Amino acid sequence: MCSKTCLISATTCPIFLGCLVVLQTYPNPLQFNPAYSVVKQYFVNVDDTVAQKIVVHTDSPRGTHFRRAGPRQKVYFDSDEVHACIVTCGGLCPGLNTVIREIVCGLYHMYGVNKVLGIDGGYKGFYARNTIDLTPKVVNDIHKRGGTILGTSRGGHDTSKIVDSIQDRGINQVYIIGGDGTQKGAAVIYEEIRRRGLKVSVAGIPKTIDNDIPVIDRSFGFDTAVEEAQRAINAAHVEAESIENGIGVVKLMGRYSGFIAMYATLASRDVDCCLIPESPFYLEGRGGLFEYIEKRLKENGHMVIVIAEGAGQDLLSESLQSMNQQDASGNKLLKDVGLWISQRIKNHFGRQQKISINLKYIDPTYMIRAIPSNAADNVYCTLLAQSAVHGAMAGYTGFICGPVNGRHSYIPFNHITEKQNKVVITDRMWARLLSSTNQPSFLNPKDVIEVQEGEEPPTQLLEEENCKDSKFATKDIPSMT
Repeated sequence: MCSKTCLISATTCPIFLGCLVVLQTYPNPLQFNPAYSVVKQYFVNVDDTVAQKIVVHTDSPRGTHFRRAGPRQKVYFDSDEVHACIVTCGGLCPGLNTVIREIVCGLYHMYGVNKVLGIDGGYKGFYARNTIDLTPKVVNDIHKRGGTILGTSRGGHDTSKIVDSIQDRGINQVYIIGGDGTQKGAAVIYEEIRRRGLKVSVAGIPKTIDNDIPVIDRSFGFDTAVEEAQRAINAAHVEAESIENGIGVVKLMGRYSGFIAMYATLASRDVDCCLIPESPFYLEGRGGLFEYIEKRLKENGHMVIVIAEGAGQDLLSESLQSMNQQDASGNKLLKDVGLWISQRIKNHFGRQQKISINLKYIDPTYMIRAIPSNAADNVYCTLLAQSAVHGAMAGYTGFICGPVNGRHSYIPFNHITEKQNKVVITDRMWARLLSSTNQPSFLNPKDVIEVQEGEEPPTQLLEEENCKDSKFATKDIPSMT
């Protein structure tokens, strides 16, 4: 029943360094916590799973399942022996401070853990020996602020130095908050910890304002970003509507995925055209963007365009050169498509001299990144943080936590680092957007066929060997051992 690749409760017979041993476990302190005494069934059954696909056909295979997140009846760590650390990496995102706060408060108030370190300045803070002692008093009001009190950085990932620091400090729980690049680094750290045989739990909390992490329903900060983007769109609409042939152009975040632009457009209803990385478009000729702009101005006298930062990169004049440049996290450096498309629109209508346009360009990117999370994201960040704490205390490692079809789950690192979550332009949600804006799809039949061929089948198949010895067809994370 037991194997190195199965997620096993610490109460059963885990494997450590190839030897079958019975490890000591402890009653979960939550059962003595008066705050949870009113809950009828608070502990999660170790066999509970969450299906990745919930819409299936009658002849569909069982598909991929993940372990359900939540507190277990037995925990792997004695609270007095826990020495946890928290690190934030990558770009800013609304909700970072809320996650930090709730990890600290969850460890203190739910499990009685009083040794929590904050690693200052991202991954490089591990071996620069910059730390902050975190207590509920220190983090009490940080959720009201944007950014991260721990500081952040891109790059600086030296696996050996990081694990050396973890080992030297006696840290046995590592909470890593960051996007797909950060979680790839977390997976490497987990593998090195496993190779050294250290009893250290590595838990990831996925953070990406672009909502481009796969499997989970959404990432924290996304709701706040969509809500704040409305302010920029409203401003663009007021500017455009207040002058003859006014055009408002708003650039939103979305390096590879256009979720913010799509949802902000749907929420606004004032947008006439939404351009995202997943949907190619062209400017000139029949059915092109310029023709649509002219048509819209003649009909309404104004229009609003929302463009994601990664859209139209293939059209930029210096795209080939820019594609070879990367930032410290390995992301491609993008040209400013908002400025570029604004200038192209001005040049086109200036040459034609048919319509005199007035264009205003708004880029709220860093304003959105830096604000505190809204109420919905604050609640969501709390659930993510507490799920991570429950998982680490139960002895699980090498996972990220997040909702899958509404149920919080523990998901192995490899499931969220293999690819990115992207808008499917043959899906109903994109069709709803096209219906809202009345914009052309800018797609020819060949483009549609290529998109459909690139989509995944509705249900992922499991390899036979992953299912044959298990009652549940699960894609599991390893235990602490």
